[in-house]
Amino acid sequence: MLRALSLRRSLRAFHHYHHHHHQQQPTNPHSNLLKALSSTTSPNPNPNLTRPFSSLSSSPSSEAEFRKYLGYFALLLGCGIATYYSFPFSDSAKHKKAQLFRYAPLPDDLHTVSNWSGTHEVQTRVFHQPESLEELEQIVKEANEKKQKIRPVGSGLSPNGIGLTRAGMVNLALMDNVLDVDVEKKRVRVQAGIRVQQLVDAIKDYGITLQNFASIREQQIGGIVQVGAHGTGARLPPIDEQVISMKLVTPAKGTIEVSKEKDPELFYLARCGLGGLGVVAEVTLQCVERPELVEHTVVSNMKEIKKNHKKLLSENKHVKYLYIPYTDTVVVVTCNPVSKWKGPPKFKPKYSHDEAIQHVRDLYQESLKKYSPEAITAKSSDNSEPDINELSFTELRDKLLALDPLNKDHVIQVNQAEAEFWRKSEGYRVGWSDEILGFDCGGQQWVSETCFPAGTLAKPSMKDLEYIEDLKKLIEKEEIPAPAPIEQRWTTSSKSPMSPASSSAEDDIFSWVGIIMYLPTMDARQRKEITEEFFHYRRLSQTQLWDQYSAYEHWAKIEVPKDKDELAALQARLRKRFPVDEYNKARKELDPNRILSNNMLGKLFPSSDTI
Repeated sequence: MLRALSLRRSLRAFHHYHHHHHQQQPTNPHSNLLKALSSTTSPNPNPNLTRPFSSLSSSPSSEAEFRKYLGYFALLLGCGIATYYSFPFSDSAKHKKAQLFRYAPLPDDLHTVSNWSGTHEVQTRVFHQPESLEELEQIVKEANEKKQKIRPVGSGLSPNGIGLTRAGMVNLALMDNVLDVDVEKKRVRVQAGIRVQQLVDAIKDYGITLQNFASIREQQIGGIVQVGAHGTGARLPPIDEQVISMKLVTPAKGTIEVSKEKDPELFYLARCGLGGLGVVAEVTLQCVERPELVEHTVVSNMKEIKKNHKKLLSENKHVKYLYIPYTDTVVVVTCNPVSKWKGPPKFKPKYSHDEAIQHVRDLYQESLKKYSPEAITAKSSDNSEPDINELSFTELRDKLLALDPLNKDHVIQVNQAEAEFWRKSEGYRVGWSDEILGFDCGGQQWVSETCFPAGTLAKPSMKDLEYIEDLKKLIEKEEIPAPAPIEQRWTTSSKSPMSPASSSAEDDIFSWVGIIMYLPTMDARQRKEITEEFFHYRRLSQTQLWDQYSAYEHWAKIEVPKDKDELAALQARLRKRFPVDEYNKARKELDPNRILSNNMLGKLFPSSDTI
């Protein structure tokens, strides 16, 4: 049976992975029959064969010809019927949508692994999950001897699947313990497979927490450090800067410990090493006192932002802007410690949550009537369909976009509804930093995020706002069906040379801008169309903005071009920004057989002799 990869699975419970089945697309019986007929018949000069059956001669030869072709017809008709009942169309396939169909079992030792968004997937027979450092060391040693790939993979949250390879992987989800807590120095040593939320929960009773967070909490510590992830705050560095020391299990040199005291050059290179210099087994992190924060959400516009931008960056510990395409709305979210003297602000919201979201529910109901009136009838008889009043805003947005995700006018309507939702959601929220510093990113999605210099905290260049203005003009000029939000965050610089925010100047600040397209449907055709439109959107941004603003993509979001010329241009561009030769030299010394690399690393960082 033919196999097609349509199912996707999340790695949210990676260490409880299980085997998946393949699926096959429905086969059109009529196309099979026509194809069979065309392949078994050919023009015949005998005019009798072109007459109706009733007018055929009654001679023995004519009767023989008649019986022969009647037999062909009966055979083909039987094949068509057999095909139809073997591969039936479901009722929902009448408009030829790609459907989940039937599955053939995979071999027992073959595992299907995909990233969270289902945009990248591999199948592998080699998938290790060690439970101890000793077991990991043995796995790496044996793989190196056999020259067997074991690419380190974390929680699978990277949009580009940077940790995936079909040749083989190693995952540390079962190495997830807190090994030591130094309350006085506010430091914690952990196994690299521990997830951010696990770590935060484990150390909060000591009164400490991580300095900053990305939008979500499901990343493994090893992965979030290796790809140079970040939170937001113009006074706060990317997460790799929180690393004090690391224990790496390397193919060539065994287990080594690196820090700024022990081999500082390798330490800084390996902090953002993309999993190519060794399997990160243990990490020591610098933490901070666990603060209670006040989050303030307010809706503004670009004119007001330009007036207050410097003040917003310098006076707030955490700040981010959310831009709504095709509107002038800018949602400003700031977070600061609760004042010890004043306490949390006294504020009564103007709208309840239900009041803030009701217009979005109404838009969904109206859009259903327009785009899918039959869905309303089906929904009323389907008890499994969730109650619209129980859906969050991001879930409603996904459902709205799924109705017509590439229709610009429809997307604009959804964006306007989002702008109104934020206007009605203005106000304050108080909580611990690990509860407040998060963001509901929505469902499966394509993301491209760039990082570029934005001056210093004392003297912002304002390039960050100019970038957004140019991006929004580009969206409107090209009529891109761009959903909200365009998210903008800031960090200080990093000493890790492979970080997109690397700089030797400690007072430099960097802006991070993310564009997005959601994948709110499992319809294979629709997902393909959204993917094509997203890469068109990304390519326009790349060609018209990246060089002008010295912008480079986040390592977990960079995609490898298929075109050879585009790949060569990307390789040359990366060499201008990052110490590629130094990185490749370290890879050669620590992993000479490239067992920790995958196709992505090989293409992004080819050796000099290959170039």
